[in-house]
Amino acid sequence: MSEKQHVFVVGLNEFNHQRLKQLRGVEECEFHGVIDPAAVYDTEVFDIGGMLEEATAHLEAHEGTIDAIVGYMDFPVSTMLPILCARFGTRTTSLESLLKCEHKYWSRSVQREVIPDFIPAFTAFDPFDDDALARVSDAGLYFPFFIKPIKSSGSRLGFRIDSPEDFHQAIERLRAEIGLIADPFNTVLEQATLPPDIAAVDGHFCMAEEIIGGWQCTVEGYVCEGEVVSYGIVDSLRYPHVLSFFHYRYPSGLPDHIQLEMTELTAAVMQHIGYDNAAFNIEYFWDEVQDRIWLLEINTRISQSHCDLFAKVDGVSHQQVTIDLALGKRPDMPHRQGQYPLAAKFFYRVFFTDAVVTRVPNADEVAALEHAFPGTVIDLQVTEGQRLSALPEQDSYSYALAYIWMGAQDEADLLANYERLAEQLPFAFDDIIS
Repeated sequence: MSEKQHVFVVGLNEFNHQRLKQLRGVEECEFHGVIDPAAVYDTEVFDIGGMLEEATAHLEAHEGTIDAIVGYMDFPVSTMLPILCARFGTRTTSLESLLKCEHKYWSRSVQREVIPDFIPAFTAFDPFDDDALARVSDAGLYFPFFIKPIKSSGSRLGFRIDSPEDFHQAIERLRAEIGLIADPFNTVLEQATLPPDIAAVDGHFCMAEEIIGGWQCTVEGYVCEGEVVSYGIVDSLRYPHVLSFFHYRYPSGLPDHIQLEMTELTAAVMQHIGYDNAAFNIEYFWDEVQDRIWLLEINTRISQSHCDLFAKVDGVSHQQVTIDLALGKRPDMPHRQGQYPLAAKFFYRVFFTDAVVTRVPNADEVAALEHAFPGTVIDLQVTEGQRLSALPEQDSYSYALAYIWMGAQDEADLLANYERLAEQLPFAFDDIIS
């Protein structure tokens, strides 16, 4: 009998632990959590220095082998992994190649070197510069445009700017809050070798970008020994007339030639960056009117939201990719071997209303609905007594009360089943503020 391979997962929770144990070829793997999941899910405090010390002490105390160190979350976990892997000699991409994806200005700069026609106009600016708006204008960006921190977390501190008043209001927020992300991100930057022009644009800077849009999707992929592989495209579909996501759907409904072009762009960009032996995903827009593709951003991880979609359609969660690569293996990712031809993650939302939650579905009600709609997974996002406006990581238009993963034979069945299920979710509210 072969010895166990010890895989350490930063922020491992029980939900994902069960998923990991269902992957292919993990019978000889033992999964260990590193850092309490509540700490890495905390979107208000990012003590990267403290978390790196805690993780290092935990790993050093392990008496067996350390065969892989992985994660499947965005900042701060994604930026910690290359540092930890370098310390313990495990496999992932280099810190510098990861930062060419996560440092928004550096990322756009290297994208411009290889696919200049597929990215928006952009510039970096210092929000603490009183002449910041003039500098943005001098760079050729005019209203409307979008601004966000050099390192963002979710959609935090991202603003559409339609007027000077919008810009100055956004600057006030940025000056007050950007340090929550900038300071820990600078801790990471200090451990990397940066070109002088990039080193001058630290975590306290922001980006201004031309507005782009269209049919949004995500190319999930990986690089293994220099070979870029795109294994699935997931559509991101929004509610009508608002920016809130309605559902993620896999496989994509984009035209085949658009999907092919996106995979070719993906290969060109990731090879140019030098990213290797790790998973990633790239978000794109397809502007159907102009028949033009835009690269939105690169994420240095799989999307957790998509795990169940790949399991339903292809037969296994794409956590398979993360684990295989970290163990030095070519990913054993199946294709179309799942139970359903189509799958989606729905966002059950309330719009333009703040309130206190007075009733949520109980465990028996959730189990009954999951039984009535086979293959469905319901993950509640609120608890009784919670005020909706206190929820973290929400957009400006709505609050997500539950995530619902479903599979179906076709799009009509998928949407009909979701509507039937949504009608039966027993939420109730009080102290409603419109």
